[in-house]
Formats: sequence, structure tokens, C-alpha cells
Amino acid sequence: MIEVRNLSKRYGDLLAIDQVSFTAQKGEIVGFLGPNGAGKTTTMRIITGFLPATKGTVKVEGFDIFDDAHEVRKRIGYLPENPPLYADMTVTSYLEFVGRIKGVTRAALPEAVDVAVERCGLTAVTRRVLGHLSKGFRQRVGLAQALIHQPDVLVLDEPTIGLDPRQIREIRHLIRELAGQRTVILSTHILQEVVQICQKVVIISDGRVVVEDQIEHLTREMPLEEVFMRHISGSGGAVEIGEVGA
Repeated sequence: MIEVRNLSKRYGDLLAIDQVSFTAQKGEIVGFLGPNGAGKTTTMRIITGFLPATKGTVKVEGFDIFDDAHEVRKRIGYLPENPPLYADMTVTSYLEFVGRIKGVTRAALPEAVDVAVERCGLTAVTRRVLGHLSKGFRQRVGLAQALIHQPDVLVLDEPTIGLDPRQIREIRHLIRELAGQRTVILSTHILQEVVQICQKVVIISDGRVVVEDQIEHLTREMPLEEVFMRHISGSGGAVEIGEVGA
């Protein structure tokens, strides 16, 4: 479970996010939506411990991200928009490296790598150098590094960006499989992706949460794109409704 309460982040005179609050229950996939510059990535970087907040609190599985950062990092897996890959390493060596950083024991590491490789469909490319992989496989490796330590929470920032329709379907299917016992926060510009995957929607605009509700409630009388446009009207950001063949 994730609890975000009154989260704010200021860069000098710029208030990037302002009093952001929402929750994500265990096993729930939450779509985190907003136009460009709304504060999505800033919020996710704070949740994952990569960025300090100016004010507010975040709790992951009951642990405070600011007071118990080490405990939170053990319980969270993060896939940023651009996965942190080392181009000269093979898939296996990279996952072993990440596993050690994330505290997987030497005895447990081989199995952890095998599970992540199989789960993310990387069996055929384990000996390939990361710099020679396609965008789709690099995204899979990014997911594998987020999963290597079997976290309770996954935070995924634009996991299907730049992929072709087949790859998008595969990643979406994988995200659905990864939920259940895990809490997932999924940031995306593609509203159709949220409709297909998520149970709950949080919409942020100009640094503030303007919607937090179950998707079945939000879309009972109108499609999600209409809900979205009504709440971010005037913010000037871009959003993608869907993609061909996805």
C-alpha cells in the first residue's frame, strides 16, 4: 500500500507539486495521469526516494520514505521513463549487478535473475549486450531490474513509450500479471492504456491532484478522455488517447 499525504516540492520560486495526496491499495493498479509538466515524474521520484520533498509524507507498506528510506527501497521497484541500463553489459551481468545493489544475497541471486528473466521474456537474450537490444527488449530489462528483488510495490513511468503495437500489448499483459499481490502505480499519457489495465485513476494538473477515483465510477457516464479533458482544461499539456493496433 502507498499513502501520499500533502506532498509538495519547490524548486526556488517554482512550485512543482502542491499538497498532492492519494492512496494505492495492495494489489491495485493505479493510473497516474496528467499533461506534460503536471508533476507526475516529480511525484514518482519522491515516492521512490530519488528526490526529497519540500513538505508532506509518503508511506510505502507502512514505512515512511523519509524516516525509513532503506526499508522503503527494499519494498519498491522503479522503472523510470528511460531505464538506467549500462550499454556495455550483458542482460545477465546487468541483472546480477542490480540484484547485488538491491540487497539480494549471493545465494539467492541466481534464482532471482532466472525468475526476472523468465517473467519478463528475456530468456533468448540473456547473453546479449544491452546496447545491441531493441527498444522493446530494453524496456523488458528495465522491468526485470525493477522486479529483481521481488518488491511489494512497482512504480512504472511510461513503460510502453516508444514501443510498437505488439510490444505494447506484451508489456501491458506483463503489468497485469505483475499486479495481484503487488501495488502498481502506472504513469502514462495513453488513456486507453489506463482503461485496459488500471482499477483506479489519479489525475494531476498544475501540480495538484484534481481526481482520485475508481475507473468504473469515473467512466460510468462518460469516457475517460472526456473526464481527463474536463479536469485539465487550460493546462496546455498533451495527452494521447490511444494508439493504432494497441
